Amino acid sequence: MEQNTTEETTPGASSATTKREDYLEWPEYFMAVAFLSAQRSKDPSSQVGACIVNQDKKIVGIGYNGMPNGCDDDLMPWARTADDNLDTKYPYVCHAELNAIMNKNSADVKDCTIYVALFPCNECAKLIIQAGIKEVVYLSDKYHDAPMMKASRRLLGLAGIEFKEFKPKRTTITIDFNSINQPGTLDGPTR
Repeated sequence: MEQNTTEETTPGASSATTKREDYLEWPEYFMAVAFLSAQRSKDPSSQVGACIVNQDKKIVGIGYNGMPNGCDDDLMPWARTADDNLDTKYPYVCHAELNAIMNKNSADVKDCTIYVALFPCNECAKLIIQAGIKEVVYLSDKYHDAPMMKASRRLLGLAGIEFKEFKPKRTTITIDFNSINQPGTLDGPTR
């Protein structure tokens, strides 16, 4: 007896029989979360985000660069250069790594991985080490030759923390809030 292998589909139902192949892999997902969180930064010249992930691939902390809690952003300087360093953002801004560690939603971030857009500076490297983070995944090391970055690599290396450059499989990820309303996004009343 021959079986009918033709599938019957109802209008509006998805005919997909295999999983999507173009989904985000974990590293891309976590780096994308770091980039998305950077969009919260009010810094006009640098928007950096960080995402801390535990060994179970659960996000346990997110942060972006910005002024400390309780400090009015409108009263703080955002300049990169000025005659007086106190009139620049640098003495005041909290980096994304610091905020991600402080915003953790777990008891600690020991043995976690931090995904960050820029290679961490020496001050953030100290925080990463003290927090017990075991791996740093970064997208850009554009300040590679700066003394604070050399110090950062030295500190991370001496502490045995692995750091590696993220190599994206795609250059852009689009967030389209209207896509949820497109046919085939959700099949029927269940998800």
